[in-house]
Amino acid sequence: MLEHNAAVEAAIESELRLLDPAVRRSADLVAALLHPDFHEFGASGRVWDRASTVASLEAGMEDGGRITTFRMKGVQLAPDLVHLTFDTDNNGRRAHRSSLWRRLGDEWLLYFHQGTLYGPA
Repeated sequence: MLEHNAAVEAAIESELRLLDPAVRRSADLVAALLHPDFHEFGASGRVWDRASTVASLEAGMEDGGRITTFRMKGVQLAPDLVHLTFDTDNNGRRAHRSSLWRRLGDEWLLYFHQGTLYGPA
């Protein structure tokens, strides 16, 4: 069941902030949104952790393009855990995405992310 509660809304707000090109250009701003144990199975097939994600931003590997999101929805799985699913389009590169956001203290941090490429609908 999909939910619209404070936890889901906080996770959505943080996810959208993480997708903002201005945030993605700043390793410090991205690091502030990533859980210390963050990991990702990228749409490229690469496995990322917090350090490699931040390092790729510092090295300028991020293209900085606008990422459009579609069909974002969420559910609170536990008091400190929210699961989001959504689709993205980044200059024609489309992906289904899944994120787990964990509350650490008063902040919601991205704990796990997976992207899977898909073709035009």
